[in-house]
Amino acid sequence: MLFDSTVRRELSRGFGATLVVILTIVLTMFLIRTVGQAASGAVAPQDVVLLLGYVALQHLPTMLALSLFIAIVVTLGRMYRDSEMVIWFASGVGLSRFVRPVLRTSWPVLVVVGLLVLFVWPWGARSSLELRDRYQQRSDLSRVTPGVFQTSSDGRRVFFVERESADGINARNVFILARQEQGESVTSARSGRLESEGNQRYLVLERGQRNDVDTKRGEHAISSFDSYRVLASESAARSADNEPPKVMRTLDLVRRPTPANQGELSWRFGLLLGAANLLLLGVGLSATNPRRASNWNLLFALLAFIVYYNMVNLSQLWVASDRLSMGAALLGVHGSVFVLALALLWWRDHAAVMTWRRRVAAR
Repeated sequence: MLFDSTVRRELSRGFGATLVVILTIVLTMFLIRTVGQAASGAVAPQDVVLLLGYVALQHLPTMLALSLFIAIVVTLGRMYRDSEMVIWFASGVGLSRFVRPVLRTSWPVLVVVGLLVLFVWPWGARSSLELRDRYQQRSDLSRVTPGVFQTSSDGRRVFFVERESADGINARNVFILARQEQGESVTSARSGRLESEGNQRYLVLERGQRNDVDTKRGEHAISSFDSYRVLASESAARSADNEPPKVMRTLDLVRRPTPANQGELSWRFGLLLGAANLLLLGVGLSATNPRRASNWNLLFALLAFIVYYNMVNLSQLWVASDRLSMGAALLGVHGSVFVLALALLWWRDHAAVMTWRRRVAAR
């Protein structure tokens, strides 16, 4: 009882501290990237915080698994350096006995990881994609900030609006610079508005003029107009058949066993199985020499985590390209890691017992 409570208390403290550090680092990185996307016009500035929340929910299973893995390696590694492991080994407690308190501490985290991967991940991916699509489907004029030059999504047009109405549809004093293959054109108008017809949106300019320049021939053409209508954007509705697999529910992926859907399923199940395998792997990789003040075990653990999760992503590509079945991918990647973790745990356990026996015999 004392052994289990001590290990569980140490693991809980280490997991909480590690999770706070990883969340701070990862959320800061995502915030910088999201703000950069908003500055480049990829997402709406007012949706930065909401998009950051969706992205954080999508990557939360990986952060939880990594935090738990690091907490196990650091906590047990500290026990090695403080010679606490020697006391437990001398008391007849092998390294394999640490698996039980580790599992009792980690099973709620594994349940949360499973719920996030199977249910929250597709919802977050769908919501994030809808935010991006909703902003991208808006015309270039509706994304223009008054008094600021704005480049279109294809980079061929530059807009400037002096004033606009509160609805974001009608604009005043519109300036448009459009670059083409043979030249460029400058269009200015007193006012402009957006009109929708089906999936197409038209920009209607009123009371303005257009100056066309042929850069190859050096010719200029100036024309005035009372009303000028041009296609601004064309939006296509996203159907259920062309949805990316990452936004589909897990039950829908099971009902539609296409190679791409099977690859997404193998990735989702792989995250859950990977989090469970990392528990055993962390117990085996935590062993260190108390006479050496080094953190090589933590470096090897981080390297193992990177290689393992890259293998999970690689197996997803193999399944999606129909090179490997989902069952073979899950069994090959996660089964081999499970056997490796058990072998490492057995080797560490027997090596520690044999070392302790040799020390006793030498005395």
